[in-house]
Amino acid sequence: MVANVAVIYYSATGSVHTLAEAIAAGAADAGAEVRLRRVPELAPDSAIDANPAWRAHIEATAHIEPATHEDLLWADAYALGTPTRYGNVAAQLKQFIDTTGGLWAQGLLADKAATAFTSAANAQGGNESTLLALYNTFYHWGAFIVPPGYTDPKIFAARGNPYGVGHPGSEGGPSEETLAVARYQGHRLATVAARLVDSAALVA
Repeated sequence: MVANVAVIYYSATGSVHTLAEAIAAGAADAGAEVRLRRVPELAPDSAIDANPAWRAHIEATAHIEPATHEDLLWADAYALGTPTRYGNVAAQLKQFIDTTGGLWAQGLLADKAATAFTSAANAQGGNESTLLALYNTFYHWGAFIVPPGYTDPKIFAARGNPYGVGHPGSEGGPSEETLAVARYQGHRLATVAARLVDSAALVA
């Protein structure tokens, strides 16, 4: 069975977007149907224009479709990505999550595979706590969390984070080692999701 994977993210200056593309590529390599979706920007133009990289990224990714509830309903698996904001989820992604209460109340987000990815300014800038915060959402949804763990040697080459890929943005764009882990994480998510889909089909 082929799994449907929704990669939904917020990115200000591009690091999380790059990770999202790698996760999407990894899921596609595992045979999944993939939707790459961004959540809407909430920051005022005055803040965005104060950082040329922020404005440039918005313009460069304007072609990517915005995330909707239909993407969540379509998906057998979710990968949510966000930059770290004080060790927590960025408001833009959190606002999208906060609109899903109706879906949650109907049990429509449950029993699906889920993983997360992030980027902070530095290696100790809250990457792990941000991933754990996103996993709290998945607990409430009733999803099956699929972390990378220490299931592949590539994870050790990219700082060894078992919760999900994280990138220190002060170092520039994600390294090839980090992107390799992101692709692996997407592949692992799609593989687990396909198993869940197969199991559900057997039960039915």
